[in-house]
Parts: sequence; C-alpha cells; structure tokens
Amino acid sequence: MVVARHLGQPAKLLDPLPETARMPSLPSPAQPATITIAPLDVRSASLAEQAYDRLRGLILDRQIPAGSPLQEARLADELRISRTPMREALVRLAGEGLLVRRDARSYAVRALGTKEYFDCMRAREVIECEAIGLAVGKVSDAELDQLAGEVDALNAGEHDETEHWHFDDRFHVLIASASGNVVFPRLVEELRVNARLFRLHSPLHRQRENHDEHGEIIRALRERHAGNARDAMRAHLRSLQEDVRRAITE
Repeated sequence: MVVARHLGQPAKLLDPLPETARMPSLPSPAQPATITIAPLDVRSASLAEQAYDRLRGLILDRQIPAGSPLQEARLADELRISRTPMREALVRLAGEGLLVRRDARSYAVRALGTKEYFDCMRAREVIECEAIGLAVGKVSDAELDQLAGEVDALNAGEHDETEHWHFDDRFHVLIASASGNVVFPRLVEELRVNARLFRLHSPLHRQRENHDEHGEIIRALRERHAGNARDAMRAHLRSLQEDVRRAITE
C-alpha cells in the first residue's frame, strides 16, 4: 500500500486504480513521496534486490506517479534496511531510466515527455510488426487459446489498470519472444516500460478497443498469415497513439 502526499492535501492511501480513475496529477517537485510498505526480509542475501523489485513494481503499477520525489533515507526507514542497499536499488532504477537524480540524496520517478512517448511507440511499431511476422507459426495453439481466454475474461468483467498492464506485458513479450530474435523481447519490454511513465497513456477508457485489437492479433496468428498479423499489430499500436493525440488536443 502506498501513501501519496500532494501539496496542500492530506496524505491518503492509494489502492490499485479503479476503472473510472483519472491519471494522477504530478506532485510538486518540492514534496517528497511518502511510501508505507512492508519491511523487507532481512534474512535475504540481497536486500538491494528486494528493494529494487519492490520499488520497480510500485513505479510500473503507477502507485508511485511519474514526477514523485523519492528520498533515500526515508525509503530506507520505510523498508527497515540500511542506506547502502537502498542506494544500490535506486542507482539501478536510475540506470534503467525509471528514476532521475534530483540531488545527492533523492531521486524522482521519471516523467516521459510527449515526443519521447511517440518516439517509443514508433519504435514499437517497427520492432513488434517485424517480430509478429517472424512469430507466425511459432506461437502454439495452446498459447493462443490461453491468450484468447484471458482476453475474454478481461472483456467480461471489471479490472483495474494494473491487471490490464500485466496481461498486456505478457501478450506483447510472448509474441516478441516467439519471433526467435533474442533481442526483440528485451527491446519491447524496455519500450513498454518507457510508455508506462507517460501520464496520459492509460488503457482503462478504451478497454473494449484494446480487447478487440488483441483479438484481431490472435486471429491472425491462428490463421498463420504473416501479413495480416503485421497489419493487426500495426493497427493496434497506431490506435493507442491516436487515442493519446485526442487526449492532448481535447
């Protein structure tokens, strides 16, 4: 559970975002984020690894919004660990582009700008359309059945943003992995992480469109038609971009 404190407002607990939730506004850079989470297991051989995993999950699930300042000492106190493993975790997250340094003792969750978001999405088009063309015939019927079942389950019930992101990650990385190119999955994951830092990018208000587009991709993979598969993936990624363009201009 995370506690976010915005300027002029009392702290409040943030549960996973409901469907109707709007994207969080960026906090004042002067106000550090306060995080209340369970202490780490001090018996573990790598406290730095645990701290890294915990914070990375909170950032990617947007429970720590883009722009939120993070103070090394406060985080170490919350996790009940020394500053050394905490510092190692923060440096690692900064190296991955999730954090930017504010000063000698604090970082902030990186906020992705509009141009970089669209650059990432264009790169995804190039990579993922090539990847799915190579993946045709390599994704098993069992894997496609499982993906289709998950799409149907999401389509039939309510789900929050975190559930959607986790399925979307599995969906796109599975296809990239099936391409046989060992670099594609890593690049797709990195680009998806970057897009997650863009605060206007949210799937919840276009759930039906997402599920329909995923269904078209699965259908093309079942047909073993590389051209249709590339077209379906390209249409999906461009639809996401158009949705953001509308949000910016409205």
